[in-house]
Amino acid sequence: MNKKDRLDIVYEDKDLLVVNKPAKLLTISTDNEKEKTLFHKAINYVKKKNQKIFIVHRLDKDTSGIVVFAKSESLKRLLQDNWEKLAKVREYVAIVEGKPEQESGIIKSYLKETKTLLVYSSNKKGDGKEAITHYRTIMNNKKYTMLAITIDTGRKNQIRVHMKDLGCPIVGDKKYESKSNPINRMALHANKLVLINPITNKEMTFEVDVPNTFINLVK
Repeated sequence: MNKKDRLDIVYEDKDLLVVNKPAKLLTISTDNEKEKTLFHKAINYVKKKNQKIFIVHRLDKDTSGIVVFAKSESLKRLLQDNWEKLAKVREYVAIVEGKPEQESGIIKSYLKETKTLLVYSSNKKGDGKEAITHYRTIMNNKKYTMLAITIDTGRKNQIRVHMKDLGCPIVGDKKYESKSNPINRMALHANKLVLINPITNKEMTFEVDVPNTFINLVK
């Protein structure tokens, strides 16, 4: 297997495969791209062991970090059907432009999507899907702030829209009004997941390091 096809494996057992997805890689295929995906790499990896693999959740193409695969369709269904309950902690680190007015807080809104696939917030109850994001400041400098972000809901582009709503778009996220891209990627990384395995009922914690490029931006 050549280097670009290798998976960055965080954890593996007979039920689960947990990997650290790089930025700029699709989680699953689209109409335009079938093979250059994390799922395709995972399929190739388990094929050698005569195993199957099933996608449980996904990250945006430009987001890096923890992605969970199931090794059976029944576990995939159990996880997907109960994801909001079983995924106890979903933590991200983001570098945002500027500095939030409050060092920490909760953003709640209802998210809707335009025909051009742009997600936006509504404050009217029931007008879209409810989205809840918590954030706290880790460190900052004059230009950027590093935030720890946890989500209660996993809506499409949720963190990206909520950071824009905060007046601090994620670095490199041109779609949601970022004006800078110093590290040639979007600065959003899924660094921690606490998950209940529905087969064993055990709580499992998966963590990956924050990219050095993020830390260097706020030093």
